[in-house]
Amino acid sequence: MSISFWIINIVTVLLSFVIAGVSGIFLVPFLHRIKFGQPIKTEDGPKWHAKKQGTPTMGGFMFIISTIISAIAGYWLFRLKIGVDTTNKESFNAFYRMLSCIIYAASFGIIGFIDDFTKIARKKNDGLSPWQKIALQLLFSVGFLFAIRSFGDKSTKIDLGFWTSPSLGIFYYILMMALIIYLTNAVNLTDGVDGLCGSVTFVAMLTFTVASSIVGEYEMTCLTMALAGGCLGFLLWNLNPAKCFMGDTGSMFLGAAVTGIGLVLHKHLLLILVAMVYILEALSVMIQVLYFKHTKKKYGEGRRIFKMTPIHHHFEMSGFSEYKIVITFSLVGIIFGVLGIITLLAF
Repeated sequence: MSISFWIINIVTVLLSFVIAGVSGIFLVPFLHRIKFGQPIKTEDGPKWHAKKQGTPTMGGFMFIISTIISAIAGYWLFRLKIGVDTTNKESFNAFYRMLSCIIYAASFGIIGFIDDFTKIARKKNDGLSPWQKIALQLLFSVGFLFAIRSFGDKSTKIDLGFWTSPSLGIFYYILMMALIIYLTNAVNLTDGVDGLCGSVTFVAMLTFTVASSIVGEYEMTCLTMALAGGCLGFLLWNLNPAKCFMGDTGSMFLGAAVTGIGLVLHKHLLLILVAMVYILEALSVMIQVLYFKHTKKKYGEGRRIFKMTPIHHHFEMSGFSEYKIVITFSLVGIIFGVLGIITLLAF
């Protein structure tokens, strides 16, 4: 791609950054006024998080709005510069795949909004039940997988770079739905320290931008850069001490965006590496629960491997500041992102 392609991407990320950052000027006071504060359950995090009680939630609307507007604007600029070949069906399919990702992420954002609103209405940290969330996630995931298949991605092979599976047929989609449920909820778990989820996702989107350009999904970079800019603009309001939380509205949107983009690129090893921070966050919870149950059955009392999970709380309980956790986890994301790009080029 020419230099104009990257100029369009820079314009897209800056536009999204500005929209997200400026929207907070209006959204945060509005959320304060209608008393949409986050209920804090101290057993889910360190006791000192209790002071964050009442901090406005649903701030994810900042980057949701900025992402949708900027991705569409970026695509319009892209087509204005590149032109439209009406005889090329793939160029239209590429746009529809990007649009499917946006709609898919927005649908998960709606699930998160219902969850957030329910928590606020009940005035406690219990929204939708896990099974209600999973049922809605599965419903929208089926629609998304059907959409990207309809718009060109008919492969049912798992691409791990060094090895590609045979066609798996319907079992591929079953596996992908399991992956979607795991990763989207892993992103949700990562949102437990000020600025963490937004920073890690910013890194993930930059990696996906490079990867999209390498595999020729140029239209997808309009979305990845829009989301990167949106996360950066949101961080103006979310870095410690946070003036606003993204809530499940934001984290569910980000989770679906990360998995959706990864599945559209159809590079499964890349997706795993880019999402490694999220994966490790969720894995720490699973390890802790299983070990606690095992030791309780064996010794009569449950024991823990980590001081608290998800693992960012373990580091917090070990004396890491929230800024240090954000920087450390973002660096880990960069390392795995670079590995993802290397494997993409190598295989």
